[in-house]
Amino acid sequence: MTKQVDPALLLIPSNTNSPKSTVKTLLTTEQLHHGVVQLGREINETYGDRPLTIIGVLTGSVVVLADLIRLLEMPLRVGVVQASSYRGTIRGDLVINSELMPDIRGRDVLLVDDIFDTGRTLVEVIAQMQALGPTSLRSAVLLRKKERQEVTMDPDFVVFDIPDEFVVGYGLDYNDAYRNLTYLATLEPDDLTDDFA
Repeated sequence: MTKQVDPALLLIPSNTNSPKSTVKTLLTTEQLHHGVVQLGREINETYGDRPLTIIGVLTGSVVVLADLIRLLEMPLRVGVVQASSYRGTIRGDLVINSELMPDIRGRDVLLVDDIFDTGRTLVEVIAQMQALGPTSLRSAVLLRKKERQEVTMDPDFVVFDIPDEFVVGYGLDYNDAYRNLTYLATLEPDDLTDDFA
């Protein structure tokens, strides 16, 4: 189902509330909606009526998670896990906090994340979750940057393949801003500064 994004077709200027930045649309609100609807269909076909525990990776997945669960037809439990290697704009060690996650032992589990970049975060979260004894564990990501991938594992479900650009909106942020954009946008390199407020 993965859709390849052609940046030459989709990079069009967009309005934003921040005068300090220049964002360009990569995926429109409508394209994101259609992609998530298709993802919901594939998940419904994969699991059928089997109960599913869906776990979102905080914080970037909250928007896609909210949209996705309303499309699923099987008995559903929802939880979250926090995984982050950033503090503001500074990258550090990956910290995983699973205290908000329900018990997954003996359950079919789908892990939902916003973006598959190098893939290292998803691989580590999956390894920790496998140790908790789920019956099955699959992964779904909204976005994948194939050019940046550093792991051999691929997510089970990918909605869009995107170019190697810094993206914000639809739950993704830059220094805690832009998560509320209804579309996916790219930031210009000049906008990626630590003093953004």
